[in-house]
Amino acid sequence: MTTEPTTPAPMSADPTTAGESTPGPAVPGSIEVIPVTGIGEVRPGDDLALLLRDAGLRDGDIVVVTSKIVSKAEGRVRRAPDRTAAIEEETARVVARRGDTVISQTRHGFVMAAAGVDASNTEPGTVLLLPEDADASARRVRAGLGARVGVIVSDTFGRPWRNGLTDLAVGAAGVVPLEDFRGGADTHGNPLSATVTALADEIASAAELVKGKLAGVPVAIVRGLGHLVTDDDGPGVRPLIRPADDDLFRYGSRDVVFARRTIREFSDEPVDPAAVRRAVAAGIAAPAPHHTTPWRFVLVESAAARLKLVDAMRAAWIEDLRGDGFTEESIAKRIRRGDVLRNAPYLVVPCLVMEGSHTYRDDRRNASEREMFVVAMGAGVENLLVQLAVEGLGSAWVSSTMFCRPVVREVLDLPESWDPMGCVAVGHAAAPPRDRAPRDPADFLVTR
Repeated sequence: MTTEPTTPAPMSADPTTAGESTPGPAVPGSIEVIPVTGIGEVRPGDDLALLLRDAGLRDGDIVVVTSKIVSKAEGRVRRAPDRTAAIEEETARVVARRGDTVISQTRHGFVMAAAGVDASNTEPGTVLLLPEDADASARRVRAGLGARVGVIVSDTFGRPWRNGLTDLAVGAAGVVPLEDFRGGADTHGNPLSATVTALADEIASAAELVKGKLAGVPVAIVRGLGHLVTDDDGPGVRPLIRPADDDLFRYGSRDVVFARRTIREFSDEPVDPAAVRRAVAAGIAAPAPHHTTPWRFVLVESAAARLKLVDAMRAAWIEDLRGDGFTEESIAKRIRRGDVLRNAPYLVVPCLVMEGSHTYRDDRRNASEREMFVVAMGAGVENLLVQLAVEGLGSAWVSSTMFCRPVVREVLDLPESWDPMGCVAVGHAAAPPRDRAPRDPADFLVTR
C-alpha cells in the first residue's frame, strides 16, 4: 500500500499509454492508496471536480472525498454558537442519548453521532452538515472528472460494541457498493447464507489511512480496484442502509417506549408467532401484587378462530346497541370501529386472573385489591405492546372483549376465572403511523 503523496501522470482514458495501468488490479490482490495533496481550503461554490483535475487520475481509480469538503462546496455550513440546534434539525430520530452525546438517525437513514453535524475543520462559530444527498454529490463530481472512475463520499462513524472511529461511505457513484456471497460456498464447501461485504465502506476506510483527521488531506485515490468501477452511476449507498424492519437494534433505550404507536391498518404480511411469544415474555415481566402472575395471553392465530371471535363480539355489541335504542344506521356506523380487529392478521386477548389476591371483610378493600391487579394487567399489556413495536409489529389495544366477557370465554373456551381485558390487533403496519401531537409533561405533573 502506497502512503507517500505521489504525482501520477495526467489522467488518461487510454490504458495503453506508458505508465498507465489497465482497469482492475495489475497484481491480483494489490491496491494503492494515494493521498491527494494541495487542494487547500474549499469554499462554497467551489467545483470539486475541477480541483481534482490535476490529481493524475486513471481509468479504474476510485476517488474518496471527505464529506466535509463536499459540504463546504455545497454551502452546508451553518453559523451556530453550538451544535445543539443543528443536530435537532438534522435528526429524524434520536436512538440514544447520554449526557451531551446524541446518537441520531438522519433523514438519509444513517445512524451516527450528532446526526453528522461536525464542528471540526471549519471556522470557529460554524458547523458543517452532511450533504443533502451525498449520492447526488458523488454523481456530480464523477461527471465533472470525465473519466471512467468511481467516487465515494466518506464520513466518520462510531461503531456499536467497538471503540474508535472509522470512515464509511455516505455517498457513491460508479462503484459496486456491496458484494453478495450468499448462495455460494467457502473453500471448504460450507454454504454461505449471510455474507455480504460492504465494499464501499471498506474502500472509504482504506482511504482514511492516508487522509487522517489532522493532515489536511481530504481526498485519496484508491487504485487497483477497477473491477469495482461501473459504467453507470449505480445505486449509490442505498443498498448499504439496512431497512428499519430488518434492524434488530432499531430502537435505542431512550425511545423504545415511544416506539409503541397504535396501528389500525395492516398489510397482508404474515405475523411471526415467535415474535408474539417474545412480546408475551416481555408482558409477563411486568410488576404485580403479592408476587402473583395475574396475566394470561390467548393467542388467536387461526383465521377461523379470529372470525368466530369477532363475529360473536359483533353480535353481542349489536344486541347491546339495539337495547340502548340506537337506530340501525347508527349501529352500522358504530360497529365499523371493530374493523381493526376483523382486518388484523393476528389477535391477542389478554386476560386477568385473580389467583393469589387477598379477600377482605369490606367492599372498599376488596375493590382496591382488584384495582391493584387491573393495574398490573395494564402494565403487562403495555410491555407486550412495546415489545411488539421492537419486533417491528404494529398493534392496537381495543377494549371490546371487556364488554362481552362471557361471550369471549365461551368462544375461546376459557376458564370462568379468566377475565378478558380487551383485544390486541397485531400485524405489520400498512402505512407509517400519523405524527403524535406533542404533549408537554409539565401539563401532567403536580409537585408537592
